[in-house]
Amino acid sequence: MKRRPLPVLAALTATAALLLTACGSGDDKSSDNDKIAGAGQAAESPKASADSSAAPAEDKPDGVDVSLPKDMDLVFDWDKPKDKNEAAAMDDAANYLRAIYRGVDKRTTKDAAVTTYSTGEGLHYAEVQINEWIKGGWTAEGTRRHYDSTTRSAPNGKSVEVAFCADTGKFYGREVKTGKVLKTKPSLKDFGYYKIIMVKVPTGEGLWQASKVFVETSAEKCR
Repeated sequence: MKRRPLPVLAALTATAALLLTACGSGDDKSSDNDKIAGAGQAAESPKASADSSAAPAEDKPDGVDVSLPKDMDLVFDWDKPKDKNEAAAMDDAANYLRAIYRGVDKRTTKDAAVTTYSTGEGLHYAEVQINEWIKGGWTAEGTRRHYDSTTRSAPNGKSVEVAFCADTGKFYGREVKTGKVLKTKPSLKDFGYYKIIMVKVPTGEGLWQASKVFVETSAEKCR
């Protein structure tokens, strides 16, 4: 599987009315110690992907379509790590977020991007988020910005913690049936602090999957 280097700036987001929350977790405290949550969890081989031949090459980093509609802008204002594994894990953490919002747009949790870039609790988290948008009758539009990123490798080299802030103040829900945009007033709820535990797929060349997700909502440090 041949990989394509991803640009430093890309695009992704969530609405303030449906701020992503941690899967089975409250505010994450893993930064208080040297261990990475889920570091010992093995990755699953990605499931067979659907045909995505219609997507341009730049939207298929692992041969899987992660493209989003033009009105759904996910921006990753991240500095690329020098460490090769951490850089690859960061790239695929961004792809994981793209996969979630692609699922929102396509109205399905079964899109190939979701099953390629997530496993275990990370896959469950993605499915829960997508299903909440579907049940609400919403899709998304606008710009979601991700910034102040850090990466941290586990001693065994098989997992990487990718942490970052997200600003969803200009990312809104939109009713699928009516087209009504659900704008909200700016507030602290627009800011979240995320930690995604990425695990290396043994059978995939340079492919990493999200295995756990922790989110601190209303994150003052991201304001």
